[in-house]
Amino acid sequence: MMKSMGIVGGGQMGSGIAQVAAQAGMDVIVVENSPQRLTRATTTVAKNLDRLVKKGKLSEEAKAEIMGRIRTTTDLDALAAAPLVVEAISERKELKVQLFESLCAICGEDTLLATNTSSLSVTELAAVTKRPDRFIGLHFMNPVPMMQLVEVIRGLATSDETFAAACGLVEQLGKTVVCSQDYPGFLVNRILIPMINEACYALMEGVGSVEDIDKAMTLGCNHPLGPLALADLIGLDIVEAILKVLHEGTGDQKYRPCPLLRRYVAAGFLGRKSGRGFHQYT
Repeated sequence: MMKSMGIVGGGQMGSGIAQVAAQAGMDVIVVENSPQRLTRATTTVAKNLDRLVKKGKLSEEAKAEIMGRIRTTTDLDALAAAPLVVEAISERKELKVQLFESLCAICGEDTLLATNTSSLSVTELAAVTKRPDRFIGLHFMNPVPMMQLVEVIRGLATSDETFAAACGLVEQLGKTVVCSQDYPGFLVNRILIPMINEACYALMEGVGSVEDIDKAMTLGCNHPLGPLALADLIGLDIVEAILKVLHEGTGDQKYRPCPLLRRYVAAGFLGRKSGRGFHQYT
């Protein structure tokens, strides 16, 4: 059982991972590149916990204890002694490669390195480290505190010990493991993102309105959220990036990003985080 971990990236995913780890009794260090981003991360966690307090699922004392387990810093060297470091930064390969090269120079040889990538090759990221056997993919679902699933993805060189430790951590956090091979998109996004892309094509071709497309899937297929609303939640830029990985990784035209999706991203209509995507947000 792990007692502590480090997280690089305090955005939507990183702050969520920090919250569930602290709720599970772990000490967490969150590293970001600015104090402002760290403030946003801790504010997000505090707001999430406040909701639990209001619902009577958490006491104020327990909330204080959880927040007390989360430490923040802009100094990557603070992760030198961490038994596990999870990367949760932007879904850009060059940034992840730079980060893992830095972490290899900072962390001890026994430190496990994990990526929260939603689509990039775990094997390729592991190859830039000096410990590919101690490298693994841990793809948490968004929003992390609410979603039960974590995809565990082995790279080609990932050892059995690393895989077992990763699965044990997921269970320690109260989540459920599904195992995926290291193929573009893994399991969830290999199935989910093409559905969202097809919804974009349906909108572009005038098959239905935004509202009717989402309503068709929520009421017709019992999905909790329509595909276009879900794209707004994920971030249209992230959806496009995953589609590009699927398209380039498989060479299959069925994964080509919808032109309408690309236009929205180019216009800065990224979904909830920008206030506008397929739906409007205030």
